[in-house]
Amino acid sequence: MLNSLYEKAIAKREFIFDIEPTSDIESQLENKWFNREIGESKSKFSIAAGDGSFNKKKFLTKNFCAVGAESIIYDDEIKKIDDSDIFDIPHVSFLDELLSNYMSIYELKCAFRSLRDYNVDYYMFDGSILGDLQNAFPKGAKLPLKIKENLDDSLLAEFQSRLMIRDYGLVFPSIRDNLKLIDLPKEEDSNILGETNLHLASIEKIILLKQLLGYRKRIISISKTSSDNELFRWNIPDIAFLDKFTEKQGMSVIRYRSVFEKAAFPFFNDFFKNLTFTVFYIRLQDNKNVLKVELPYKASKDDVFEIIRKINVLSVQGYPYLLNKAHNDVVITDSNMKELMKIAKIYETTNREVMSW
Repeated sequence: MLNSLYEKAIAKREFIFDIEPTSDIESQLENKWFNREIGESKSKFSIAAGDGSFNKKKFLTKNFCAVGAESIIYDDEIKKIDDSDIFDIPHVSFLDELLSNYMSIYELKCAFRSLRDYNVDYYMFDGSILGDLQNAFPKGAKLPLKIKENLDDSLLAEFQSRLMIRDYGLVFPSIRDNLKLIDLPKEEDSNILGETNLHLASIEKIILLKQLLGYRKRIISISKTSSDNELFRWNIPDIAFLDKFTEKQGMSVIRYRSVFEKAAFPFFNDFFKNLTFTVFYIRLQDNKNVLKVELPYKASKDDVFEIIRKINVLSVQGYPYLLNKAHNDVVITDSNMKELMKIAKIYETTNREVMSW
C-alpha cells in the first residue's frame, strides 16, 4: 500500500499547494499592495509580547495535560511574566478546544498584568483577537442547561469579583462548584463536566477580552497565518496570495472590520459589536513572510505607519523578536511532558498506560 501512496504523492507533486494565477496578478495587486521602505520609529517606548502553549498525554482513564503562557516585557531590559498549570482531564471529543480556551485565559491574564502592572506602551498578541471574537462560543459541545439557566448578571458579577482578586490561573472551577453549575458529581459523567468546563472557560475568556480591550489603543495582534480572503477574493487566504506574488518590503491597503453580526456573546454584546478593527498586511523585510496585523480600534493611516515602524524596531528576519522569543520559551514539548510526568510520579503499568498520581 505504501508504494502506491508514494506513487500518488509523486504524481501530485507541486499540484496541491502550488498557486497558479488565472488572471493578471499586477492588476489585482494594484492599490492593494504597496512596495515601500518601512524604516524604524525614533520614539522611545516600552513593548511586550506573549504566547501560550499546551500539550497532552493520553492514558487509559484520563489525559494528563499541561497548559501555560508567557509575556516578555522590554523596557531597556527584559522581564517575564508567566502562568501555567497541569491537570488531569477525562476523555472528551473536544479536548483540544477545551485546552485552547484554557491557554487563551492564561495568555490574556499575562497580557493584562503586563499592561496594568508594567504599564507597557504596546502589547503584541500572537494571533487574532477579531478571530477570537468571531468564534467566541464553543463549537465542540452543547450548552448545558444548568449554565443556560444561569447566564445572568449575577454570574457576570461572580466572575468579575473573583477576577479582581485573582489575576492568574482559572477562576471558573470555583464558580462552577460554589454556584453548583453541574448537577452530577464531577466523576460521574465526563461529558457533562467537559461541556460545563468548556462553556464556563469561554465565558471567562470573553470577560477577560472585554477587560483587556480597555487598553485597546496599546494592543497589536500579529498573525503568521490567516484564512481571510476578503482582500483578493481568491479561494486561498490573502496572506498566501501576498506571500506568493510579492517579494519586497511593504504593506497592504488598510481595511476596517467589525465582528460578524450573527456572532452572539453572553455578556457585553453591544460592546463587542461596536468595535472597529483596523486590519492590514505587512512585510518587514524583503523575501520574508507576510504578516497580518490587527488593531482593535479605528486607526488613521498615520497611526498605522507609526505602529509598523515601532514593530520594526525590534524585529529580526522580518518577525518581531519578542513574539518569537515568547513562542520559543512557552512551547511545551513531548520531552517536557515526559519530565513533568516523572516529577508528578505519573507512571505506566503493564502494557497499557494507566494514570496514577
